[in-house]
Amino acid sequence: METLEFVIYPDGRVQELVTGIVGSSCAEVTAAIEAQLGQVMSQEQTSEYFAQQNHLSTTVTTQTFSQW
Repeated sequence: METLEFVIYPDGRVQELVTGIVGSSCAEVTAAIEAQLGQVMSQEQTSEYFAQQNHLSTTVTTQTFSQW
């Protein structure tokens, strides 16, 4: 499950925590929100950022035999 958590401090700072998104695609998800909030002062990537997405691929090999 993808979640975005925001903590707004009394001085106006906003802390954002993204969980459930693997790889750098979290930057795409949060870009529009960050643009509206203001200047990004710092970023820390979690272990999910450095994880690789699992891609399932299936290879099917067929053989045709002729009866002639």
